[in-house]
Amino acid sequence: MRGERGNPGHTALDMLGSAGKITSSAFLHDGTTRFQKVNPMAGQDHKHEHHDHEHGSELSETQLRVRALETVLTEKGYIDSETIDQLIEAYETQIGPHNGARVIARAWVDPGFKKDLLQDASKAVAKLGYVSRVGDHLIAVENTPRVHNMIVCTLCSCYPWEVLGLPPVWYKSAPYRSRAVKDPRGVLADFETSLPADTEIRVWDSTAEARYIVVPMRPEGTEGWSEEQLAQLVSRDSMIGTRLADRPEKTQ
Repeated sequence: MRGERGNPGHTALDMLGSAGKITSSAFLHDGTTRFQKVNPMAGQDHKHEHHDHEHGSELSETQLRVRALETVLTEKGYIDSETIDQLIEAYETQIGPHNGARVIARAWVDPGFKKDLLQDASKAVAKLGYVSRVGDHLIAVENTPRVHNMIVCTLCSCYPWEVLGLPPVWYKSAPYRSRAVKDPRGVLADFETSLPADTEIRVWDSTAEARYIVVPMRPEGTEGWSEEQLAQLVSRDSMIGTRLADRPEKTQ
């Protein structure tokens, strides 16, 4: 675990904007950060776009390369296309943050399960059918009015795939990995998350052996809600700790 540090970092978080557009940031000489919307196709001239149309392909250059590589590896017998399809389907329909949301919702309504989750998250989530495929140990950390938790992997991108799915691009970026430790409040501000000044921020460093999930605080006004309703309030980012759980009015 790494505690909150005082000095702001010298880089800024790259993340996806609310509209799905790419947001980038520029670090200014006065230590502030300016965010701007960036067109993903910026820098692509018309000639290149026309070249794609001439071949009648709607795939990007990267997608075409991936498809070509998959074809070569399949022809040589290194991979099986059916297995690849199964893996893709698994991550699209079975593995993802919706699993973690169900875990959090269960913890909000079942004190016994919550106790088990905080004591040994791996065993607790296994009871719901979520088992790690890489042998890492899952640790749950709970947000309270006095303590807020945030997850990072300072070395690479260790992440609890079985409950959160694929890690977002910004989680794997060097700016997030360094700045989450140096300036956690600044990172939270980038996600429009504001906490009281006296709230302690704890930053947990994931490893190949131990990975974390944040148990966000249950929003007020959800008394009597079912697990299914509560799960709708739990986002991937809230289980990483960069955001709070959604308010009830946001889902209505």
